[in-house]
Amino acid sequence: MGFEQEAVTSLMTCMRRKRSKMQRDMVRGNHGEPFVLHELMLRGTMTPSQVADALCASSGRVSTLLSALEKKGFVTRDVDPDDRRVVHVNLTPAGREKAHADLDEMRDAMCWIFSQMGERRTREFVDLLEEFATYMSICHPGKPRPTPEEVREAFAERAGSGAEAGEGPAAGAETAPEAGPGTESGGGCPMFGA
Repeated sequence: MGFEQEAVTSLMTCMRRKRSKMQRDMVRGNHGEPFVLHELMLRGTMTPSQVADALCASSGRVSTLLSALEKKGFVTRDVDPDDRRVVHVNLTPAGREKAHADLDEMRDAMCWIFSQMGERRTREFVDLLEEFATYMSICHPGKPRPTPEEVREAFAERAGSGAEAGEGPAAGAETAPEAGPGTESGGGCPMFGA
């Protein structure tokens, strides 16, 4: 087994075995409510179908979720006066407050984790996670693996967006890594099926 397959196995095992209570609460316990509140806080008014697309859920599931949020006073569902077939979902002040509180709790928990890891390891972790996410954004199941040029373009775009947003101390400073054995078409990570 090569290091790539070993890394995939370790990552999947870690994700499966060490899911935190916080993650379980976000996914199962609250039935996606924090996600919906956060999306509405970021995007503003949405239709139920837009919420379903964002949540990758069925319209029935979203209808149940929105009903629960409405009963709690976190959202309103208003019929569009110009087209009665369209419903607009909006946050209430209580919903906005709940979304901010959930986000603050998540940030506080993550800050504690990073304080345990220390600054150097935290910065390394974030850099590696950004690199991993960049590769994931261009490597799709059932499709040819990205070419070295596509890899360079993805990392150039990442560097440009980081520099514009002013993210992190080294924003915009990185360059595309040299194309390795997993970057040519047809090679790659077994996690994405190739």
